[in-house]
Amino acid sequence: MGAASDKLLYQIALTQINGVGDITARNILKAVGDEEAIFRSSRKSLLSIKGIASKTIDEILNPEVLRRAEQELLFVEKNNIKTYFINDKDYPHRLRECIDAPVLLYFKGDTDFNVDKIVSIVGTRNSSNYGNNFCDAFLEELASALPDTLIISGLAYGIDINAHRSALKHNLPTIGVLAHGLDRIYPSAHRQTAIEMIEHGGLLTEFPSKTEPDKFNFVRRNRIVAGMADAVIVVESNTKGGSLITAEIANSYCKDVFALPGRINDPKSGGCNKLIADHKADLFQSFNYFIQQMGWDDNSEKTKKTPKQKELFINLNEEEQKVVDALSTNDSLHVDQLASESCVPIYQLFSTLLDLEMKGLIKNLPGNLYALN
Repeated sequence: MGAASDKLLYQIALTQINGVGDITARNILKAVGDEEAIFRSSRKSLLSIKGIASKTIDEILNPEVLRRAEQELLFVEKNNIKTYFINDKDYPHRLRECIDAPVLLYFKGDTDFNVDKIVSIVGTRNSSNYGNNFCDAFLEELASALPDTLIISGLAYGIDINAHRSALKHNLPTIGVLAHGLDRIYPSAHRQTAIEMIEHGGLLTEFPSKTEPDKFNFVRRNRIVAGMADAVIVVESNTKGGSLITAEIANSYCKDVFALPGRINDPKSGGCNKLIADHKADLFQSFNYFIQQMGWDDNSEKTKKTPKQKELFINLNEEEQKVVDALSTNDSLHVDQLASESCVPIYQLFSTLLDLEMKGLIKNLPGNLYALN
């Protein structure tokens, strides 16, 4: 194997350790510094890593881990699948800032995960004409106004597949996030659409080949759908289901969430109406309202130039100073970009932003953007 294959082997292996999830894997990687070094380290060296149990070290040193990784590497290379490791520069930067972001992504297709505007559309698998027609009309307007916007959904029945098909119809790139490996398409009825998406977007998953589309995997899939986007739109949903889970996750990531309202006696709109009533989603009023709230139109408040404060006579801690420095060279920054430019982890960033708002130094604009006062 070449150097690139060797590196990928250990990246895959990091995801194959029994009992080690994404957060633990990232902590181990941070402590050791290199994915290959993890598997070449001695037991004594691994024991020195804070918070790692002896049982976990047994699993890391289990030769079966590398054997499974070798099998997956063969599948990846044979099928020309692209991979994105958490430390890669082209890994989805919005997703990377989520504390439970996947360590490794598998992708079949051709698109840029870091375009300026990304919208995730989710909803019931038993959609109505109301929801389906909304998808088509909304994406037609979006394609006309912002033709490079990336559309993300889950390739499921109902709203998901209608969102993908409408995106393709209107020449918007679209990505389907899967709850299984790239050795299959589920549901199989959507195979032809999936093939078309590979040419104009693609299929993305964190799961290796031979992974079944089990129920729990769909919940894990939903965090990618939420984490990759600037905004999540819930089109139709009853009061329970995956769409509401996606909305909850998106809120936890401080993403913008919108819900399409419906009749109060329509079960398909019960979840959307509840999200709006509970202030967990903004009411989707119109296309123009949406892009204004996101700051994606020329007249929105957050696209206007904000005068920068030249001198600050307030004592700032290290994290606060990093945030102020990042904002001082930009009119405004999305929270994901701010985390990247300030090098303040997103789970620490929100408390820092709150403190700076309390001090009157920054302001929060619609669409999770921040600017200096």
